[in-house]
Amino acid sequence: MASPIRIRLRLSGDKLAVRVAITHEMESGLRLDAAGKTIAARYIQIVKTELNGKEVLSVDLGPNVARNPNLDFSLKGAKQGDTVKVSWTDNQGGTRSDTAAVA
Repeated sequence: MASPIRIRLRLSGDKLAVRVAITHEMESGLRLDAAGKTIAARYIQIVKTELNGKEVLSVDLGPNVARNPNLDFSLKGAKQGDTVKVSWTDNQGGTRSDTAAVA
């Protein structure tokens, strides 16, 4: 299974600052290994964020995004006790999702 998604949340009034750190190799399919063979492409295609089970953000990524990407964004209408779920799917069918509670 993939490494956990690190989700950091900071609530200020009803504005929630979200910082997401994803561990993923993000291979473009253009690099060669030591034997000169092309390394297969493997990159995150979509990242989805849910607030209390309702999708609030969907981001399409591709092979040009750096390895271990970070995303920063804000959500309105959050309060203590809410849950934020972040999930990703890569081009080879790999997935990961993690949840954090608003403190």
